[in-house]
Amino acid sequence: MKNFKWNKIKNKMIKKEYKIITNKKLKNIVNAITSRKKDTTITIRINSQDIKSIKLKSKKMGIKYQTFISEILHEIAQSI
Repeated sequence: MKNFKWNKIKNKMIKKEYKIITNKKLKNIVNAITSRKKDTTITIRINSQDIKSIKLKSKKMGIKYQTFISEILHEIAQSI
């Protein structure tokens, strides 16, 4: 199995770079994805300014704000 990475070039064309990964690394990736499946929905109330700030930060990172919030919560849960 090959892993790929996208890089933007000056003229905004896209170039593909492929890297071969070992079966062990692939297994680790699959296990990480499986263990982090999102299987619970929650509803919370949050300050409107906080959510605007979160949305701006997540947009700069190029990810959905719900995913960003989920990642923050995951990091906190792992550090407790």
